[in-house]
This record gives sequence, structure tokens and C-alpha cells, in this order.
Amino acid sequence: MSPASAPSGLSAPAAPATPAAAPARLPDFAAEHGFDLGAVPYTGRVLLESLLRAGDPAQAAVLGKRLALGEDPALEMPFRPARILVQDYTGIPLLVDLAVLRDRVAEPGRVNPALPVDVVVDHSVQTDWAGRPDALGLNEALEMDRNRERYAFLKWAEGVFDGVRVIPPGRGIVHQVNLEQLATVVTEAPDGSLVPDTVLGTDSHTTMVNGLGVLGWGVGGLEAEAQMLGLAQAIRIPAIVGVRLTGTISPGTSPTDVVLALTRRLREENVQGLMVEFTGPGVDELSAPDRCTVANMAPEYGAMSAFFPVDEETLSYLRRTGRDEPAVTRVREYCREQRLLREAAEPVFGRSIAFDLSEVGPGLAGPSRPDQRISLGDLPGSLAALCPEGPRSEGGVRDGDLVIAAITSCTSTSNPKAMLAAGLLAKRAVERGLRVPAHVKTSLSPGSRAVTRYLADAGLLTHLETLGFHVAGYGCMTCNGGSGPLNEGVGEAVDRGGLTVAAVLSGNRNFASRVHAQVRAGYLASPALVVALALVGDVRTDLESKPLGVDRDGVPVHLRDLWPHAAELRELEERYVTPEVFAPDAAPQPAWEAITAPDSEVYAWDDTSTYIRPPAYVDSEGGLPVLTGARALVALGDHVSTDHISPVGAVPADSPAGEYLRAKGVRDFNSYGSRRGNHEVMARGTFSNPRLRNLLVGDGDSGGTTLHLPGGERLPVYDAARRYAESGTPLIVLAGRGYGMGSSRDWAAKGPWLLGVRAVLAEDFERIHRANLCAMGILPLLLPAGRSWRDLGLTGREEFSVDLSRVRETGEAHVTADGTAFAVRPDVRSAGEWDVLLAGGTLPYLLRTMGARPEDPA
Repeated sequence: MSPASAPSGLSAPAAPATPAAAPARLPDFAAEHGFDLGAVPYTGRVLLESLLRAGDPAQAAVLGKRLALGEDPALEMPFRPARILVQDYTGIPLLVDLAVLRDRVAEPGRVNPALPVDVVVDHSVQTDWAGRPDALGLNEALEMDRNRERYAFLKWAEGVFDGVRVIPPGRGIVHQVNLEQLATVVTEAPDGSLVPDTVLGTDSHTTMVNGLGVLGWGVGGLEAEAQMLGLAQAIRIPAIVGVRLTGTISPGTSPTDVVLALTRRLREENVQGLMVEFTGPGVDELSAPDRCTVANMAPEYGAMSAFFPVDEETLSYLRRTGRDEPAVTRVREYCREQRLLREAAEPVFGRSIAFDLSEVGPGLAGPSRPDQRISLGDLPGSLAALCPEGPRSEGGVRDGDLVIAAITSCTSTSNPKAMLAAGLLAKRAVERGLRVPAHVKTSLSPGSRAVTRYLADAGLLTHLETLGFHVAGYGCMTCNGGSGPLNEGVGEAVDRGGLTVAAVLSGNRNFASRVHAQVRAGYLASPALVVALALVGDVRTDLESKPLGVDRDGVPVHLRDLWPHAAELRELEERYVTPEVFAPDAAPQPAWEAITAPDSEVYAWDDTSTYIRPPAYVDSEGGLPVLTGARALVALGDHVSTDHISPVGAVPADSPAGEYLRAKGVRDFNSYGSRRGNHEVMARGTFSNPRLRNLLVGDGDSGGTTLHLPGGERLPVYDAARRYAESGTPLIVLAGRGYGMGSSRDWAAKGPWLLGVRAVLAEDFERIHRANLCAMGILPLLLPAGRSWRDLGLTGREEFSVDLSRVRETGEAHVTADGTAFAVRPDVRSAGEWDVLLAGGTLPYLLRTMGARPEDPA
């Protein structure tokens, strides 16, 4: 077996087959093998340590020599993290899959995590109530009522699976909890030795912890399942790109401004799928929270990881967030011993990108992608491009009105400087008598309770509340599409007039319909700018030259009049952001504690459940699909995100998923995210995003519909897929560049598989989604270089045949489509991926590996 496919300790902590007695000191190893460890990027040093710990010094020597010379690693290695981190939207489907495996194997106890697994419940709470003092209590009560069955399942999983720990709802956002509570930077291995803290997470923003010198990245739930059961993730080590930071941050520039500027620049530099490491004197300009803000958005600029080495600022952050001094000392001494502590001399990079922090100024990103950075003065023009005929009005609402202003997401709420700036701006606005217009839905969703504590201690929380920014919950909320309904009358006016209204949030994603199905324009901004735009109430205003409003004396108030000064923020942070505010919340949670679950070895499935169902994809037969007489289920353009493929947010009543739930007697549909444990809902939701542009239908939004071919009848995508299944017609997807960008959700691969899709032909794939396709047994196929499917003369209405007979041996497949012929290449990057793909996906592969019960299919 290949390293990627060999099962390694399925019922015990993952360990190499022939472990080293004790991992060598990196400096000694480098000296012994004749390479300069100081020239190796710190990301590479962590990978070297991992290889040595796995008992593979020969591979480690090759890697070290190549990296020291600035060469492309060009190596594949099995990577075993110290731990796994998941949130509830991805974690529950993952645990459902493990529960199904327990049903099927001869020894259920063998299905048990080999690594520690933390499940942080942060995605389910929605902003149903906002702008009022009791919003937090109302939203949390509604969350517990809606999700009781899901949470009971989590409690069962925590009780039956070794090493699974559930952090209950109301504690914070997974990545911020990881920074403030879970990350150790250096941890203890099962054998008692010290090792770097490394993590894989089923959320793409797992990279946020890279800002603390913890190497980790996002993976699909299926990859995490394999890791949990002891199979190392086979990674082909990509190039490590150095981003050399210089200059000083200009006054008035926020950490969010820096990361949005970097996102645009690094997208332009095409770091897709690569490991990024930050170096240069500008690193010292960034606090640890600033670094984490930058690392958070690695998926938005396309990188696999975004690493900041451990240094004195890292150690200071650990102290400021309440870690005890022995733990901090352990980190310092271990990192110094292994030369993982940042040194004055910079490593060697095969490719380096220069970025001058002094050139960054205030700005936003939008209206539909995180890399669309614009200046404040460009904001009206970006909206005008969506409304070429000029603003229209309906029921008191106009094109360009801001209908959602949300301080949300771990990206910025993890940064005290950014949050204190929002509070100070709010304080000054209140003192001048400014208020937020009634059509703007305002909310504050801190990433942890520490944020509320220091804002309250600084006397700033009350000013935010005066402007309507009451705490609505401790979770992703608006950032993840859980934005709830618009303010009364606003949504109805938007629908009647077909208006283009806007949202602004301090998060990391603004893809069409992600924030809210009725909002076409989405902007990312710092928390302080979220407050400022809320005061204006629209995105038609140039904030550089126009006032935010007039004060109680009729004097115009400009943004510059309210903007906090760096010295003020520094003083507030030093006084109020103390270790005490980061103390773990030990307050009882009666609603959570009242939920009970059986302690049975296997899960008792409820056939009537609309939340938790055994998935249908475990019994895939495997092998290469037969793609003769295939049809394109959908034909898509560039930058199709996983939000387009598998939507988040509310389940529309008139959608196939809504009709299914209504037929089951469900009245509160909840959200697609909360229903991810039910494949029936998720299959019906696939490709149903109202902002999806299916070019089979036309150039505009298709509303989740497609053409059933060859007749051309327009149907919901799910209904068309069922018809194709009845006639035995295999399905493919046509796509453009950047297919699968955005969230790591494996349902963007599971859903198409359930609809019958067995191959995706695209110009290129985003990293996590490509891996998810392989993990579901769907072939990712690359179109000829530099050519779109339309360049090839295709319309998507052709009948396709794909000859896959020698695809693994030759690295090529041949496509014919109504007389057009061309070659495609499989984007499968390791022997282990081929093994899983040909088995029909991760679950069938694991089932075969672990031994299915004789009476069950395998």
C-alpha cells in the first residue's frame, strides 16, 4: 500500500509503522545531513519535524536540502496533525459518517478517533433577533429549540467516541476559541515528548491559527474522517512562498485593511494551493491578533497555509490570553531548541513577494468577492456597476441601501484593536447625536465572550448598543449566512422592486447570496467601517468626501471626525485586554445540560428524523465511472464558490428541499447548514442557490434551475437529476476557473454525487474542493490549458462521452461531445487519492479497509 492508503492504527493513536525512538533535534539533523537549517522556511521546519517523528529521516533529508536551496519540495509525505478541529456544520456530518461505519463494521469499537477532536458549536445560531437588548437571549433560546436533536446526537458522539470533546454553543467561534483557549503552540505527544502543535480543521479558516506559529489548514470532512481513524493525510508539499513585509502601517489603517489589500495582491500573484510564509521587518509591525487576521483569509487569497513563525510577540499573546508561565516557557525553550523561534536572518524562498505595509489605506472589498478591494471613494462606483439604469425605489427602500451591518466573524472580532476602534467610533457618533436609519439591520456577534468583557470594561459596549449593535450571539451568524430576516417591510420592498440592496460585515466572505438571499451586493470592512456605513445607511456615499450625517447642531460629521487614533487604541488595549477577560466561561448552561443522549455503542437512527439520517453514499461500488452518453447537469462560469454549489442560510419554502420538509410536517425549516446530517435535504439543495448562473439556462441568475436534455425542459436541478437517474444517464458538470472557491464544505462534493455527477470538467479547482471531489469518488478533470469549455466550442447541451480507460496510467482522458474532441487531465495528486477515488470515496474505502459485516454490501 502507498503511505496515503495504508491504515495506521485504526483503533489507537496514529503512529508510524517504525517510529523513531526519539525525534532528532532539527539543528543536529541538518548538520548531520549537510544543509543549512537557517535557510529552511519555518513552515518547512515543522514539516521536517513531522517527517522525523514519523521515522522517515531519508525523506526529511531530501526535503531539508531542497528547501535550504529555495527549490520546489516536489515531495509527497504523510502528514499527521496533533489534533483535529471541527465546527458543528461540518462536524455533525463527519460524526454521522462515523456512526454509519460503526453500523457496518464487524467490530464497532474499531471506529474510534485516533487523534483528539474538538467540536465547537458555533454555526447554528442565527440572527433572527437583532438591534434590541434581549436579542442574545432570544437567539440562543431559538437555537436550542431548533437544534435539540442535532445537539443530542453530538452528546451521543462525545460519549461514545474516545477523544471527542464538544464545546457547547454560546462560547464563541471555532477559530477564535482555538486561538484563545485550545492552541498550545507546543504540545505533548502520546509518548510524552514535546512536539509542535499542528491541526487540521474542517473549516477553511483553520489557517487563522497560523498567526500563532501553529501549522494547520482546512480539509474536507471526508479527509478529516480518514485522519481521525488513523490514516495520515498524504500531501504533496507545495512550494513555500515568502511574503516579505516592509514599511509601517499608516495611521487610520486597520488590520482588516491590511488583509483585504493582501488578499487582492496575493490573488493577483496566484498563490493558489501554495504555502505562504510571512517574513521581513514588517512582521514586527503586526501584533499576534493582526497576524491571525492576515492568516485567517488564506483561503480567500488561495493559499494552503499562511504561516507566521513563533517569536516574542507570540509568547506575549499567550500570556495576555491567560496561559500560565510554565506553558509559555515550554513554548519558548522548545522552539529555541528546534530553531522554530524566529531569528533575525531570513530563510531562503524560491519565490518571494514584496508587500509594503505603508502603502495600505482604509478600504473595503466587494461587491461579490473578497479579492475585489476598493478604496472608500470607489464604493459608490462599485454599486453603480450593479445598477446601470440608476437607483430605483420601492416602499421607502432604494437601490444601494444598506440593509445589513454586522460586526461578526472571527476574522476581526478576534482582534482587540479592531473591536476597540469600532467601540470608540460608536462612542463619538453617539456623543454627536448620530443614529442608524431604521432600514439597517445591525448586529454584534463577538467571536468569544472575552470581546464582550473588554468592550464592557472599557465603557464602549453601551455606545455600540445605542446604535443598535447589541450582542446577538456568539457564533458565525451573518458571516455564515445566518443573518435572519431583514427588518420589517424591507425584504418585501426588495422583492417587489427587484432592488439591489447591500450588506457590510467584518467577515471574510461576500459571495453572492452568502450573507442573505435578498442581498446582491456584499462588502467586507473593518468593524469600525461597519459602524460608519451603518450610520450612513447606504453604499452610494463616498466616505472620503461626504459626511456620515449631521449632528444635533446641524454640523456635518465626517468619518475623519470620528476615527480613533492609534495611541488611544493602544492605551485601551493595555488597560482592558487582560488575561482575566480570557478566563474560560464556567457559567452553567441549563438548556445544554438538559439535553440527554443514550450511551449505546451504535447510534439508534430515527426513521422520522429530518436532521440525522444515515447517508446514502456509503455503498458506492467504486471503480472508474462509465461516462458514455453523459449530459451536463449544469454549465458554469468562473469563480463558482461552494456557496453556489451547496448553499447556506434559510431553506426557501418553495425549493425542492422546502417541499421535502413540508411533506414531512416540518414548519421551521431552519437552515441548510443545520440540515447537513440529512442527505435528502442536502441533495435537494445542491445547485439551488438563487444567484447561481447556470449558463445552460442563460447568462443571468438561474434560480437553481437547469435544462433537462435533449428536450430542453427547464426544471429545478434536483428534478432534472432524478429524471436523468431514471433513464440511466450519467452526469458531468462543466465549469470555469476557480471552481469550488470558498468554504471547505464537503457537501459541495457529496451533493453532486447524490445527484449522479461523476466528473467535473473545469479550467482549475480550488484546493479543498478538488480534494473533496476525489474523496467522494468524483473525478476532477482539467480542460486543455488556457481554454474554457466555451473556447472549445461547447454549449453544454451536447451529449458527452469520456474515455477513462487509461486515465490513471497515462494521466489523460479523451472527451467527445457531438463531434468536438479534446483531451482532459485528471487533477488527482497522489497515489492515496487514486486509491480512495477508485474505491468510490472515503467512506467505502474505510469500510473495505476496516471490514464490513458479511451481510452488508462493501
